[in-house]
Amino acid sequence: MFRLETERLFLRPLDTPDIRTFSSYRSDPDIARYQGWGTPFSEEQAEEFIEQMKAVTPGEIGQWLQLGLELKTGGTLIGDVAFQIIKDSHRQAEIGMTLAAPYHGKGYGVEAVSALVDYLFQDLAVHRVIANCDPANTPAHRLLERVGFRREGCFIDSLWYKGGWASELWFAILDREWREQHPRTE
Repeated sequence: MFRLETERLFLRPLDTPDIRTFSSYRSDPDIARYQGWGTPFSEEQAEEFIEQMKAVTPGEIGQWLQLGLELKTGGTLIGDVAFQIIKDSHRQAEIGMTLAAPYHGKGYGVEAVSALVDYLFQDLAVHRVIANCDPANTPAHRLLERVGFRREGCFIDSLWYKGGWASELWFAILDREWREQHPRTE
C-alpha cells in the first residue's frame, strides 16, 4: 500500500471508513470557500470520489491523486493532499491541500506538503512543483512560502469560479531549490 510518513502523520490512500469525516470537513463552508467543490459535500459524493481515487496509480500522468492525512496517534483523518504529474509538461507536478478547521495553525499543513513535495522530487523525479491559491487565502500562501515555494505571479480575475471571477496566486519550487533547502544526510 502506498503511504508516506512524517513525524505526526501518515499520507495514505483514502478509503471507505473515511467517507463520513471526508464529507464533514468538505461540507464546512469556510474550508470549501477556496476549493473547487460546493457545500454541502454529501457522503454519497465522498464515497464516489474515494472510489474514483482507488483506481488512480500514484504518479499516473495527468491524473490527480488525493491522499488522506491521518494522525499517527489516534488514526483521525484531518485533511488531504493531492497531486498530479501534469500531462504534456515534462516532469512538472501540481499540488493542492485541504485541512479540517480544528487542525489549522498546528504545523500539519507544512508537514504534509513537505512530505508530498519531497516524494515528488525524490521518488517521481519531477523537475518543478507548482501550486496556486486565491490571494485572499492568506494561510495557504503563507504555508507554501514556509515550505520554500516562491511566488511567481498573480493573475487578476483569471478564473471563472463559483459564479464570479477570481484571481490566482501561483507558486513554484524547483528540484534543485528543494535539495538546497533540504539536503540529504545519506
